[in-house]
Amino acid sequence: MEEFILGLDEAGKGPVIGPMILAGCLIDKKIEKEFRRLGVKDSKLVTSRRREVLEEEIKSKATRFEVVVILPDEIDGKNERGIKIPELEAEVFASIINKLNDGKNKIKAVIDCPSFGIANWANTLKTKIKNLSNLEIVVEHKADKNHIAVAAASILAKAKREKEISELKKIYGDEIGSGYCSDPLTIKFLEKNALKQKNKGIFRKSWITWRKASENLKQIELNF
Repeated sequence: MEEFILGLDEAGKGPVIGPMILAGCLIDKKIEKEFRRLGVKDSKLVTSRRREVLEEEIKSKATRFEVVVILPDEIDGKNERGIKIPELEAEVFASIINKLNDGKNKIKAVIDCPSFGIANWANTLKTKIKNLSNLEIVVEHKADKNHIAVAAASILAKAKREKEISELKKIYGDEIGSGYCSDPLTIKFLEKNALKQKNKGIFRKSWITWRKASENLKQIELNF
C-alpha cells in the first residue's frame, strides 16, 4: 500500500468581492521532495508571478489535485440557510477528500483549519467524509507553513482566485481592487456600486461590509 499526503487549503474566505477557492493536492514523498526543491511554500510568501509558475509545476507533478470555486451567490445562499463559512468549508473540503481518496492507499489528509476550534471543526469535517478507513486526518492552524502539500494547495487556490479577479477586472475595471475589505479601492468601488444590477453576482451581500454600503446608498437616494 502506497502512502500519500493530501494537503487542503483555501483562498478568498474574507473578501466582499469575488469567489472563495478551495483546493486539494495529493502527493507522495517523492513529489514532496520535488516541490520543496522547486520552492513550493505558503502562497502568501510567494509573488504573484512565481505563483503562476508554481501552479503549473504543481498541476503537472501532483498525483491528483482538485480546485473548487464557490461564487458569492452560493456563499450568500448558504448564509441565508444558517450555514456559515467554516461549515461550508467543511462541506467542500470533505467533497475534495472524497473525490481524491481512492480508498486503496494510505492517505494523510492535512487541512489548514479555518476555525478557531480545531477539534469541533475536525469532527464536523469527519461526518462529511465517506471513507475514513484509509485516512489519517490532521487539522492544524498555519498548516500551509508546515506542510508542503498544504502549501501546494494554497498556491493552487490563490492562483485560481487571482485569475477569477483578473476576469472580473476585465468587466468592471481595476477599480474593484483586490476584493478584500481592507483594500481602499475595493471599498470605494463598493460604496459606489453596491446596488447596481449590472454588478449582480460579484458581491457577497451577506457580508456586513456590503450591507453597510447598500444602506448608505439607499439613504443617499432617499435624500435626492
